Amino acid sequence: MNERFAPQLIAWQRRHGRHDLPWQASRDPYAIWVSEIMLQQTQVETVVPYYQRFMARLPDVAALAMASEDEVLALWSGLGYYSRARNLHRAAGIVMREFGGAFPREFDAIQGLPGIGRSTAAAIAAFAYDERRAILDGNVKRVFCRIFGVEGWPGEKAVENRLWALAEGLLPDTGIAAYSQGLMDLGATLCRRGRPDCVRCPFADECVANRQGRQAELPAARPRKALPERHTTMLLFVHAGEILLEKRPPTGIWGGLWSLPECSAEADPAACARRFGFETRPLAALPKLTHTFTHFRLHIQPQPLSVARRPARLNEPGRLWLPLADAGEAALPTPVRKLIEQLEAGGGPA
Repeated sequence: MNERFAPQLIAWQRRHGRHDLPWQASRDPYAIWVSEIMLQQTQVETVVPYYQRFMARLPDVAALAMASEDEVLALWSGLGYYSRARNLHRAAGIVMREFGGAFPREFDAIQGLPGIGRSTAAAIAAFAYDERRAILDGNVKRVFCRIFGVEGWPGEKAVENRLWALAEGLLPDTGIAAYSQGLMDLGATLCRRGRPDCVRCPFADECVANRQGRQAELPAARPRKALPERHTTMLLFVHAGEILLEKRPPTGIWGGLWSLPECSAEADPAACARRFGFETRPLAALPKLTHTFTHFRLHIQPQPLSVARRPARLNEPGRLWLPLADAGEAALPTPVRKLIEQLEAGGGPA
């Protein structure tokens, strides 16, 4: 089986795999890099429009390096996992300073850039430079666990090490790009997490999970752990058709994005407003919103407040007043964007 795996997969990919994704037409390492970073923990269907907008605005590494972090985050807004965008921006600056603007060819140099791990570096090297390197993203782990019957949760170090050894041992001598794409395509289109299409899989007869009816068991699920629950109140300060945004700290959740001022869920919003020097009156309440992160669940109580008098200083460091209709163009977290859209849909402040 091991000897037949790569030729069989390459033949399947060339006949049945995906060939029309926007980044597949290029061997440009920059385009491949951007696509691979966006595809980390994000489905292709979600990535495509973001990728197209990003590349239209920032078509090469020099343009990315010259862009402001706010511009990069605005293009990323809604895609999630924002550290990816910040690392992409940092890495572009490193490529300009240390590699003369040319994306590096050496594997160790690629992997040394911020936000690029072993599998992502291997994908860039394979697709851009035809380098024989093993990839092991989430889709590939699922394919290997099912076909070869690898037990255990892939997030465990021992299991991951077994998968890396398998990935290295299966590498073909030639056709590395088609092989790597085939692994991704198989996991994304047939060997899906739910409802795998085993009938059309080229490895149905050899697959341990299919033969034993264990598709739901392999790979093993992450051990379940209750998500912590957090609560906050977000204040939507509005004045003369404008809304106040605050810049988040550079690290932590939504790092570097524009968000709404917050206070504890137990605090009086009017008292919080006075800390800003505002006298306010409450506007019609917005529904509560829950947003789930990887490690906790955040419950948001939005409180729109009309600011009674125009602030003496409209914009201060880390704060920005924007027309309500324009705020959606800022680099906003998805829940904040939803709240502003709801406020605008309700007619905005009186």
